[in-house]
Amino acid sequence: MDFIYWILIISLFVLSFVGLIFPIIPSVLLLWGGFLIYQFLVNPGKLSSFFWISMIILTVLMFFVDFIANSHFVKKSGGSKWGERVAVIATIVGSFIFPPFGLILVPFIAVFLIEISQKKTATESVKVAVGTIIGFMSSTIAKVFIQLGMIGWFTIEVLL
Repeated sequence: MDFIYWILIISLFVLSFVGLIFPIIPSVLLLWGGFLIYQFLVNPGKLSSFFWISMIILTVLMFFVDFIANSHFVKKSGGSKWGERVAVIATIVGSFIFPPFGLILVPFIAVFLIEISQKKTATESVKVAVGTIIGFMSSTIAKVFIQLGMIGWFTIEVLL
């Protein structure tokens, strides 16, 4: 039975990375699903309290990384509050429209249109739209490393 649990744990970990391309898939919840299957079905009590506290902290960090990176790059490129909000919504919508390219095209176009409607020049609007894409890509890269760290830490805990 452990073999089936391990297949499920590994599948959840792999699917958590799919969630980076399709933001509607809750990446961090899939990771936690793998951790909890191990904790309660494979080897109860094996994972340390320090592991769980660290995973909570890293989970919170993953939630904030999107907002911090997007907000930083939109603000840095001169974007408006509406541009920030639309970027988040357009990223989610874009994951369903021509994935994975929709993740880049939909936010770019949406933010460009919002910034143009805010009476910015085309050049300024393009700059903000590009900033949105850089923010999204930065947060995705950061989340890849956080997820790899969480899985790596889990692996170390399991092996020790």
